[in-house]
Amino acid sequence: MTSLFDSIKVGDIELSNRIVMAPLTRNRAINDHCAGPLMVEYYRQRATAGLIISEATQISAMSQGYIDTPGIHTPGQVEAWRKVTDAVHAEGGKIVAQLWHVGRIAHSSLLPGGAQPVSSTCRRSNAQTFTRDGFVETSTPRALRDDELPGLVSEYRHAARCAMEAGFDGVEVHAANTYLLDQFLRDSINDRTGPYGGSIPNRVRLLVEVMNAVTEEIGGGRTGVRLSPMTTFGNTAPLDSDPQALYEYVVAQMDTLGLAFIHIVEGETAGARHPADTKRFDYDTLHRRFRGAWMVNNGYTRAEALEAIGAGHADLIAFGRPFIGNPDLVRRLREDAPVNEVRFDKLYGGGADGYIDYPMLNGHP
Repeated sequence: MTSLFDSIKVGDIELSNRIVMAPLTRNRAINDHCAGPLMVEYYRQRATAGLIISEATQISAMSQGYIDTPGIHTPGQVEAWRKVTDAVHAEGGKIVAQLWHVGRIAHSSLLPGGAQPVSSTCRRSNAQTFTRDGFVETSTPRALRDDELPGLVSEYRHAARCAMEAGFDGVEVHAANTYLLDQFLRDSINDRTGPYGGSIPNRVRLLVEVMNAVTEEIGGGRTGVRLSPMTTFGNTAPLDSDPQALYEYVVAQMDTLGLAFIHIVEGETAGARHPADTKRFDYDTLHRRFRGAWMVNNGYTRAEALEAIGAGHADLIAFGRPFIGNPDLVRRLREDAPVNEVRFDKLYGGGADGYIDYPMLNGHP
């Protein structure tokens, strides 16, 4: 029986185990959205994960939605991330960059010249975002014109190239959690007409174009995508009218690209994995439509992770909050050791406190 602790080749990336550190926004970028020394140490400490997926990372200045989140589109950002990837590789780890555009989950104060956020729609989200003034309501977006979308695709291509220049082992395109690409996928948000609205193939078109560009740039074997079919982002974004049909089509399209992995958030992001209204969603059918590695995420316990890998439900298990408080989570899972509690008041922003000072089993951070 396959074990959580067995090695695996994911596309072109060799992993020492099947435990993945999920992307975790921590709002500690410095100096023009660059990774600083604290981030270098934070990722280095967690390099025993089979794979680290970086915190969500902006593909452009217009793609930012929260304060102090890092980018991967300027030479300075590339140079800063190189220190992170070098530190992870020196510890024997692997790391991919998550490429992020928040779309309408943004505030104008965070965007160049106070610009409006952009989206598939001009309707405002009911979400909040994190600014210098704390959590505030998101700004009203403007709908991207069809003739602007090739430029957006080029930004994803450029960011993927920057990620490879920064030493990442690959990228994960963020198409989940109701951010920009998800805003195009869902008919509950996408109210467009024309080639990028209406039918499922039209709503999926932008994601396919982005993934084609990224795989052309760096290869499918170093590319993954994150999807969240049943999340409502804290009840701020309704589900698609037929998520099963939508995401079966999405996965089938992704399969044609030879991707390294698909990363599925099961159930409600940061909430219940099997809430009553999502039990009807058939993740296994999606899994059968994809020939690459299948990664699952959302509140898995050690026992559940072992069972999921052993039963073939997944090839990889992504852990989020457990990695915040436990840099040596792989060892703790292997030894079935107790885990540190997460200090939730230190999640977003700040310094070393609650970031790089969690004790390991040997007593040292």
